[in-house]
Amino acid sequence: MKSKVSTTILMFILMFNLYGQSTTESIKDTLSLQVHDSIQETLLSRTSDSLNGYLNEPLFGIIDTSVQSQYPFIHFDRNHYQFYTKESPQFEHLFFKLQQMVKTKKGKLNFYHIGGSHLQADIYSNDMRQYLQRYWEGLPGERGWVFPFKMARTNNPWNYGFTSSNEWEGYRSVIHRPDSIEYGLLGVAIASSDSLINLSFNYKGANENSPIDHIRVYHNKGEFPYKITYDSVKNPVIRQFTNERLGITETYFKKAFTSFDVRFTKIGDSTVSDSVRNAPLQIYGFELKNNEPGIAYTSIGVNGAGLYTYRDNENFTEQLSQSPPDFFVFSVGTNDGNVPYDRFKPEEFEANLEGLMKKVLRANPNCAILLTVPNDSYYRRRYLNKNIDRERTVMMRLAKKYQIPVWDLYGVMGELGSSKTWQLNKLMKSDLVHFTVDGYHLKGDLFFEAFLKWVEQMENKPRTTILKRN
Repeated sequence: MKSKVSTTILMFILMFNLYGQSTTESIKDTLSLQVHDSIQETLLSRTSDSLNGYLNEPLFGIIDTSVQSQYPFIHFDRNHYQFYTKESPQFEHLFFKLQQMVKTKKGKLNFYHIGGSHLQADIYSNDMRQYLQRYWEGLPGERGWVFPFKMARTNNPWNYGFTSSNEWEGYRSVIHRPDSIEYGLLGVAIASSDSLINLSFNYKGANENSPIDHIRVYHNKGEFPYKITYDSVKNPVIRQFTNERLGITETYFKKAFTSFDVRFTKIGDSTVSDSVRNAPLQIYGFELKNNEPGIAYTSIGVNGAGLYTYRDNENFTEQLSQSPPDFFVFSVGTNDGNVPYDRFKPEEFEANLEGLMKKVLRANPNCAILLTVPNDSYYRRRYLNKNIDRERTVMMRLAKKYQIPVWDLYGVMGELGSSKTWQLNKLMKSDLVHFTVDGYHLKGDLFFEAFLKWVEQMENKPRTTILKRN
């Protein structure tokens, strides 16, 4: 359509010049600029060597064309990673590692995705996980971090479950900041003082494709008051060791499995001090690992979480460094911007976002960071939320500074007020903040398509060479 319009405009100008028809200079200038911009855009999309110049097709094969017809209000043509610089060293590094892994069927990449309730539900992020672990044959990857949210009296992701007969105290960094809890990567914790504690884990859905043969339990630091054991028949152990400085117990198993039972038994002998003996068990998460090549995809989400939630987590970078990130997605901002317009402080939002980005980069300076603009939403269901656009401006500025891209979900949706249209089409709930199940799955499809479009951007980027040519 653009090329037809451009041709028409060009013929219009040529006809006027040919027959000497008079017109104002301003109209000539305007038409010339339109033609020039359109031609430049076409050329950029075909030949530019800059990441910010290459344009993809609206769809990439994951989303069917019937969906485009069903939801004409969605801007599928904007569903891609938008770069604001010609180069992105971190994303070029990520592409090289991904390319080598796919070719050799060796290696592991650690992907992390942080947010609020959209991520705690783990619907669209699990879709992304499943896509990444099935798209390339022979790269099943691993599950990454999980947490017993049910024990903390909040909703658990649907794709796995924990059960326990013990009494637990739940802590979330959104609302709890006791001195006894030192939050880590997930921003949640559970604690129990029982002398014998049992937890059982099992996958739900199709996640059995990510077998487990190595578990990291993140728990109290210092002298650990519990002994950790597993079912000797179901989960026979090869070796186990505890790092008291980091608060981690690692266990390696003889065979892979998809469910496990773990027991924590209080140590009561005289070698343990009274203060340690009386300390409760604190759990900050389980990292489920294996020896298979592929992508580990950890979703980090707490209901109501904003950047301020994760900013002050004492052990965030330390725990992240145990499996350093290759790709880290920021989908935080919905709750930060869910305030009246005059109460939102863009400079504070920017400081918090950049601060958390720096924590990630301390875990791996070469990590590829993706900033995602939150979905359009209404404040208290009645008021248009103009803060999302202000957050997008902040993200674009940081993207330029760090040579990283932005995934503009806000723009894909249709920008200000579009959540109402999505809600009328049964893709968003009546709160005009959260998506329906169908909406989340569509979001997952969009997110994976945007990732594949980035891969195409990298594959079509002309390679540089230092070889001399005759």
